[in-house]
Amino acid sequence: MLIKRPRPGDSARIAPSEITAEDVYFNRRKLLKAALALGAVGSVATSTASERATLRYTRNERYSTDEDLTSFEDVTTYNNFYEFGSGKGDPAARSHRFKPEPWSVTISGHANVTGTFALEDLLKPHALEERIYRLRCVEAWSMVIPWIGIPLGTVLRRFEPTSKAKYVAFKTVHRPEEMPGQRGRVLPWPYVEGLRIDEAMHPLTLLAVGLYGKPLLNQNGAPLRLVVPWKYGFKSIKSIVEIRFTERQPPTSWHLAAPHEYGFYANVNPNVDHPRWSQARERRIGGGLFDSRRPTLMFNGYEKEVASLYAGMDLRRFY
Repeated sequence: MLIKRPRPGDSARIAPSEITAEDVYFNRRKLLKAALALGAVGSVATSTASERATLRYTRNERYSTDEDLTSFEDVTTYNNFYEFGSGKGDPAARSHRFKPEPWSVTISGHANVTGTFALEDLLKPHALEERIYRLRCVEAWSMVIPWIGIPLGTVLRRFEPTSKAKYVAFKTVHRPEEMPGQRGRVLPWPYVEGLRIDEAMHPLTLLAVGLYGKPLLNQNGAPLRLVVPWKYGFKSIKSIVEIRFTERQPPTSWHLAAPHEYGFYANVNPNVDHPRWSQARERRIGGGLFDSRRPTLMFNGYEKEVASLYAGMDLRRFY
């Protein structure tokens, strides 16, 4: 649903104990705020040249919402990025050693143009735009974020995928020396994800390089991540180093870890519960413990745009 933009203003099973409880989360946020005030969370401070930079972009008013934006602080201190740890504050607190520059991305598989490309060369033919999207986590919390990026399909077409390219597979960088979460066994590393080719080419799918007018911080997936707004957040893979065109459905990390809980499609669906919790409602981050509860929207509110991709599919089976 596209509406007006607001005015500026370890393995195989994840134990329930690993999901952060709400009271723990809000106490942790208080601690993070105090740490930020003292400069203790180094990765949140804009210390590098790229973090200080302001991106040049235009606002795409077509992709917006009249909902309030989630604050920059919440967006950058409440994250799932298991490469840095399973706690919501771990990415901000533990990503300061990660080096997003220089960066390159390998394009491979069923395409006429393949190779390894510097990030600058990958991006420079394209104009950046801001899009405000809802983000819905499989854990039943949500945000509204002003992303900056390029439609993924626009980038992929440059590499001339062949008729055998039925899917697009993505891989996150594997640097356990910089990403302490990768030293554990919560997930198989490196993190991998995938989309059907029509999902990847859909106009809503964004290859993001920034948010709130600035390049992505380490904890948000610097320097390059996917944003697929009608799917649960774990589909929006971060710190991408490889994009591969494949003929068969590629493996994905959460499905490998817990196939009975996390499907390949991962479309937001209030009618299909997670095995351990309901998906009918969600909690908007930044709205307090109780007043931010709201109904979950089918396809996260983008049903009009994407429902045709799944015509004839049993969405309870292909979850």
